[in-house]
Amino acid sequence: MTGRVPHTSTQPSIRRVSVNFTSSRRVELRQHTVCCYFATRSRRGKVIYLYTFSKPLPLSHPHVTRKEKMINTGKLAGRTLFITGASRGIGKAIALRAAQDGANVVVAAKTADPHPKLPGTIYTAAKEIEAAGGKALPCVVDVRDEGAVRTAVQNAVAKFGGIDIVVNNASAISLTPTEQTEMKRYDLMHQINTRGTFLVSKECIPYLRKSNHAHILNISPPLNMAPHWFSNHVAYTMAKYGMSMCVLGMAKELESANIAVNALWPRTAIHTAAMEMLTGKESDQFSRKPDIMADAAYAILSKEPRLVTGKFLIDDEVLQAEGITDLKQYACVPENADKLMPDFFLDVEPEKLVEFAAEGSHAASLKKPAGEAAAGGKIEGLFQKIESLLSEEIVRKTGAVYEFKVKGEESGTWFADLKNGTGKVGKGNPPATADAVLTMDSKHFFDMFTGKLKPANAFMTGKLKISGDLQKAMKLEKLMGGLKSKL
Repeated sequence: MTGRVPHTSTQPSIRRVSVNFTSSRRVELRQHTVCCYFATRSRRGKVIYLYTFSKPLPLSHPHVTRKEKMINTGKLAGRTLFITGASRGIGKAIALRAAQDGANVVVAAKTADPHPKLPGTIYTAAKEIEAAGGKALPCVVDVRDEGAVRTAVQNAVAKFGGIDIVVNNASAISLTPTEQTEMKRYDLMHQINTRGTFLVSKECIPYLRKSNHAHILNISPPLNMAPHWFSNHVAYTMAKYGMSMCVLGMAKELESANIAVNALWPRTAIHTAAMEMLTGKESDQFSRKPDIMADAAYAILSKEPRLVTGKFLIDDEVLQAEGITDLKQYACVPENADKLMPDFFLDVEPEKLVEFAAEGSHAASLKKPAGEAAAGGKIEGLFQKIESLLSEEIVRKTGAVYEFKVKGEESGTWFADLKNGTGKVGKGNPPATADAVLTMDSKHFFDMFTGKLKPANAFMTGKLKISGDLQKAMKLEKLMGGLKSKL
């Protein structure tokens, strides 16, 4: 192996020397390179030799620096970040991480007034950013509005002198199949996810060209063409993949300008207020905190742009490459750190995904002794028990009609009218139009209603398919939580 001595006024002229691994003092793991630092003496004093090797050392190597937590390096001090959807969730977490370096953050989001169900506004986020050590500029921005985006960008440049980093985090979601997807919902997802990402990037690029540390980071998934990631929610997948296609195209387009363009996606479900509203209050049980995405984003955005661009990165892989091997700290419930819900769009076959979930979120409850018969007759008895427990209070709190399409050994159609009168359940089609239709194999159905399998987890892992109103479907989780001790 050979290397070069960096030339400064206090160092001798550049010359080539031989090195070996045993003389290294410290090794830092980078994205694709290991940097080894060596110290020796010359006639002019101490000289530090920097060597780079093409292959990274494994994390188990004794010379690899291990870190318990991501440490702020100050590399984003004075840099200006334009972050969409930064009033809460992952966007705000990234903003706060950068603020600890002393960064300037443009909080570009819609929420100027408190939301009835979601905490935080652009102004409360700005206060938190400044309390963390950064400077903030709250801007009311709907990324669908070209004029609003352009004005926010101009205001950011006027206040901070330029823009160094763009984080396209704003996103809309509706996990509905084709026939249940209203066109206004389709338009919303595509206008925010794909068009919004393109627009914000386009308006910021002229200023990124002037920066010596230019990054665009999209919170979007790898472009996984497996059909099962399209079949249940093709409209959402198209919109989200549009953000990722921006990465693919812009990374190559802007390469000569030294502007890095990358995507970052979580390995597991991330618990945010929006996620809780979508899947229920207990969604944190098998999720990670937004901090893992913030730390991963910080690691990416701290790098020289030329070192990493055009990549589709996964949060925990980024952190492991930084030497952080203890990921338990990011679990909302540390005891469930090995039982987390996988996120969408990862390179896992449907069978493997179900297998992962069975081994994780509810392995003990789903694994039955060999030779045990399927739950023959349990579902009918289950509905009889539920009917005896119905009350006006349950109907008032739920306010929805459900249709259950059960497949497998106990196949059939069942319903639960928890919207009218004192409620009614039974076999056959519901007496009123169903707000949500749930399709599931009978072997998982009983476990779901008795609390052994959470609806959100079943949905995320493909065991449960939902059409219709997803939020009303997820109200079942609260209902099941109240009934499980009585069933």
